[in-house]
Amino acid sequence: MKYRINRFLIQNGSVLLPFAVFLAVFFVGGRLYPAMQKPQVFFNLFINDSSLLLVSIGMTLVILTGGIDLSVGGVIALVTTASAVMLKSGVSAYIVMPLMIVIGVALGGFMGWIIQELKVQPFIATLMGLFFARGLAYIISLTSVPIKNEVYKAIALTPIYIPFLPKTYIYATTLVGPFMLLVAIYLTNFTRFGRTIYAIGSNEQSAMLMGLPVRRVKIMVYAFSGFCSALAGIVFSISLLAGYGQFATGMELDAIAAVVIGGTALTGGVGNVIGTLFGVLIHGTIVSILQFNGTLSSWWTRIAVGVLTLLAIGVQSFFFVRKKRS
Repeated sequence: MKYRINRFLIQNGSVLLPFAVFLAVFFVGGRLYPAMQKPQVFFNLFINDSSLLLVSIGMTLVILTGGIDLSVGGVIALVTTASAVMLKSGVSAYIVMPLMIVIGVALGGFMGWIIQELKVQPFIATLMGLFFARGLAYIISLTSVPIKNEVYKAIALTPIYIPFLPKTYIYATTLVGPFMLLVAIYLTNFTRFGRTIYAIGSNEQSAMLMGLPVRRVKIMVYAFSGFCSALAGIVFSISLLAGYGQFATGMELDAIAAVVIGGTALTGGVGNVIGTLFGVLIHGTIVSILQFNGTLSSWWTRIAVGVLTLLAIGVQSFFFVRKKRS
């Protein structure tokens, strides 16, 4: 029995740890500031970090292959700006949203093609994508563009109340992240596509020798990340009812930190999107604690996330060594 428990902890420790850290941080926050114990504060984590959760889901799949995607913040800025300008010109919201998705998938797929076919390092290719997307956003508009479209306003301003929890609500955009999380769980755990992702991250050469569709899957993973980034951009523009090239600056780093804190190894092949969810929730909880405190600088969030990321990497190394020994 003891052997089974130890084996379970070794196999799943990288997920159980971020879950435990989230519970601990949220509990401490609730003890320090009793107002944090309200159910609305918990649901605010999903409301405020809905875009971060979306890009982190896409980032998780990319990192599982051993890659990286630095373009996500730029794609969000491009999508928000392009959406705002098109809506201001009178284009229907039902045309704008699918078009933004196409742009995100196309940009992500193109970067994946460059990485796979031209053998460019993911860091360089996606950095290029970041500069291209954010630069294009500034070409479209140098200033913030307000969104006055009725469809966007209706989605942004209509709360969805939680049953049995009085005065507790979310918004329609809040549901997009959890839905994509379920999609990603299915893809990574129950499809050949997901098994190929883990195989590529573990050893790409071995995956090719096994006859797995490495080329197609790598391109699809970056296209999926672009899809998640475009969705995050739509959510971002609806939440703020504006588009601007400066939006989501540094969100790619927040996403990478959330993925690593959630137990996914930067070397690829180890991790899952469930851990990423807790990485995002930890980030949101730290922000909430600072907001309730009211006296500390917001830069303490960066410090705390940096320390947790470093600790997560150390824990990953520990569990990797224990797995090899077992």
